[in-house]
Amino acid sequence: MQSYDYLIVGGGMVADAAARGIRELDGSGTIGILSADVDEPYTRPALTKKLWTDPDFTWDQVPLGTADDTGAEIRLETVVTAIDRDGRTVEIGDGERVGYRRLLLATGSRPHEVDAPESDRVLFFRSADDYRRLREVAVEGARIVVVGGGYIGAELAAALVQNDVTVDLVFPSATLGDGTFPRQLAERYEALFRDAGVHLVPHRRVDEVVARDAAGAPGVVLDAGLDVVLDDGTRLRGDAVVLGLGVSPVTDLAEHAGLAVDDGVVVDEFLATNDDAIWAAGDIASYPDRLLGRTRVEHVDNAQEMGRSAGRAMAGSGQAYRHTPYFYSQVFGVRWEAIGTLDPDLDPLVVEIGDDDSGPRTVVYYRDESGTPVGVLLWNVADATDAARLVLADRPSDEAELRGRIS
Repeated sequence: MQSYDYLIVGGGMVADAAARGIRELDGSGTIGILSADVDEPYTRPALTKKLWTDPDFTWDQVPLGTADDTGAEIRLETVVTAIDRDGRTVEIGDGERVGYRRLLLATGSRPHEVDAPESDRVLFFRSADDYRRLREVAVEGARIVVVGGGYIGAELAAALVQNDVTVDLVFPSATLGDGTFPRQLAERYEALFRDAGVHLVPHRRVDEVVARDAAGAPGVVLDAGLDVVLDDGTRLRGDAVVLGLGVSPVTDLAEHAGLAVDDGVVVDEFLATNDDAIWAAGDIASYPDRLLGRTRVEHVDNAQEMGRSAGRAMAGSGQAYRHTPYFYSQVFGVRWEAIGTLDPDLDPLVVEIGDDDSGPRTVVYYRDESGTPVGVLLWNVADATDAARLVLADRPSDEAELRGRIS
């Protein structure tokens, strides 16, 4: 039986960061990475951003070089089906067992799905393989229906329209982004898409995706393309459909192994589970943040920082995870960053702090019923995430003081 000093289940950016964190303290311990993906760890944000919009950013810059840099042994297309905590082994799909001394769960998230035929043109977008398949169909003059107005849907709609693809963007709210931004910012955000030529379809959800005029076996998609059937009966035709309907943490392994699970795998400040040989990090980890309280974060900054901290903890650092992560998005040259809770129903205080070549620069403080800030949004404001963290660290409730904190 193959056995490792450090075994990582999951092959994303958390796994890469964890392997590097281990190597900072342990130069010789064996590291194994079991990944269900077909690619070794790569820079995931590039799949919806720079690969589409930056001609100088090419595919060879996407892989992270985990194996070469850390000596980790990576097994791809390998699905872990069970954990034996007593025997300190995991079981993979063909019944093989792999041993560990210390185990990190970094299984990430799985996308939400709707009824749809099996096809390379129906993408519940999540992986590098999804990116490659979308690239094949996203040629000039193609028509693609994007479903979902969150990070994935919005960024891909922006990317595609900038590559001369006709795009329909379907989302359930009245204004694109109005579940995140206050009204004036949501309107500004939506205008970016409308002005770029994206056809916006608000107030609509998808019932199903069907093959159009298919004459072959049931469920087979022919060259005729696809119809996206909306909840009002409307049909949108596309050469491909991209669905960005949100994700759920993959906690099945942990739950079946008897680890504590509550909206994620419950870990302490050292990212350890209730088993002292098992840690969890990334999308699946519910951890005690020093500013936000117990939370779970599904963004790249957390994946990198938490992955490194988990690797170091497994190697005996004895250091707690103290980083409060930020999250961000970028479309049409406008970048926004945020920390904490973004809910426009939380009495947002909007502060305009000037303009630059990309337009207005805006800070939004999201305040609870007592007037205390619980989230900070930076719209077109660079190098201010540390200042936002300080706002959440001392939480001024005086409006005048709050207005002047980030300028």
